[in-house]
Amino acid sequence: EVLDGFDKDEVLRLSASLEKSSEHPLAQAVVAGAKKQGLFLEEPAYFKSVTGMGLEGKILEKSLLVGNDKLLLKNGINPQKLLDMAIPLQEEGHGVILVAINNKPVGILSVQDPIKESSKPVIDYLHSKKIKVVMITGDNKKTASVVAKKLGIDFVEAEVLPEEKNKIIKKFQNQGEVVAMAGDGINDAPALAQADIGIAMGTGTDIAIESAGITLVKGDLSGIERAFNLSRATMKNIRQNLFFAFAYNVLGVPVAAGVLFPFFGILLSPMIASLAMSFSSVSVIANSLRLRKAKL
Repeated sequence: EVLDGFDKDEVLRLSASLEKSSEHPLAQAVVAGAKKQGLFLEEPAYFKSVTGMGLEGKILEKSLLVGNDKLLLKNGINPQKLLDMAIPLQEEGHGVILVAINNKPVGILSVQDPIKESSKPVIDYLHSKKIKVVMITGDNKKTASVVAKKLGIDFVEAEVLPEEKNKIIKKFQNQGEVVAMAGDGINDAPALAQADIGIAMGTGTDIAIESAGITLVKGDLSGIERAFNLSRATMKNIRQNLFFAFAYNVLGVPVAAGVLFPFFGILLSPMIASLAMSFSSVSVIANSLRLRKAKL
């Protein structure tokens, strides 16, 4: 959408020409939208990514700003007209990118990130386990609230700058919470490292994967449910193994020491003791191998 006096195709073309130098998913969507309309993209004469705000650049002697209201305000531009234009789209759950050319607000780009079908069942599962779900996003509060409502998310932290994500994780940890963080971008890496459990999407960036303890290879949130079930099964198995090992020692060591000899004349043969010890190890290994058949 553009303000009066500006051409839609030209605004999209220039915006996409700048966005093609960015690796952000929203940037890729804008470029795909422009190419779908058959628009020719230019090479930027100048390009700069402003963390948490958007992009600055110069194309065909025109200075461009493509990002959020903070980016426009930083450059002395009043974004109010564009924000008013964005409200109906944000209320439908669209992400909105503001565009200014030559220090004048010109229009908005609307991008909608479809919710994966697997997201709602996973959140419902986590709620069934009394786990609170929080959304931390740099997106607009209105857009984030619409998505959170659809998914039943408990709490939303919106319009968050990248460096603020790990601070939010720390805040929850200071409140005594055990925090698992799922993310896929470069900006998520510090938060993934800070969380008690970092969960990276296999479809995300390498630095996010390196920072996390768990990687969901397919990038599907349903892997969180499987990881949770596997973790519970593993801890249950560990407790069983500790019981087996402890029980064998509690029963075997006193007999081997001759505690029954004064009463029953029973001594434990070294060969029998060795066999019992081996059986203890075999039972622990056999029990551990049952994890292969755990239902995830």
